[in-house]
Amino acid sequence: MGKRLTQIATRTGDDGTTGLGDNTRVGKDHLRVHAMGEVDELNSHIGLLLCEELPAPARELLVDIQHQLFNLGGELSIPGFELLKADAVAQLDDALAEYNAQLPKLQEFILPAGNKAAAQSHVCRTVARRAERALVALGRQDKLREEPRQYLNRLSDLLFVLARVFNRMHGGDDVYWKSERLARSE
Repeated sequence: MGKRLTQIATRTGDDGTTGLGDNTRVGKDHLRVHAMGEVDELNSHIGLLLCEELPAPARELLVDIQHQLFNLGGELSIPGFELLKADAVAQLDDALAEYNAQLPKLQEFILPAGNKAAAQSHVCRTVARRAERALVALGRQDKLREEPRQYLNRLSDLLFVLARVFNRMHGGDDVYWKSERLARSE
């Protein structure tokens, strides 16, 4: 295991730089630091989602996702290092198939709304998409493995599906978009 933080206020970042896991220093506005921050924010939002009433299997999955996101953040903080494994992407694929099978097919766009758990899952989904965009931008500058990008892509899909699952927990449903154009054509 690498170094553990023994103090939080080190003051080494007062000059606008931060240390990576390989002991290099980069600007706090570096694309790598930006991507790490987006992943950290996503993990924090999932932590907030876990404060809600959730089905036990979904809760267990989300806790595991938090650990995988920590692995992803660690991988981003050590250029060239691999922490997020391909089986983490496969786990999301399996969860997507399982939860999608429980849901009716979408007939219309849905709004990011419903109960609090569903709405927070949608917030997580949008932050996952932003983290994915940050990873794509970093990948144009630095060589990255494809698993981290795939993981965030699948995770955003899963969070959308979970929002639909959470809206149905107590007999609810999706909140459908009321398109004026579609209303006129009916």
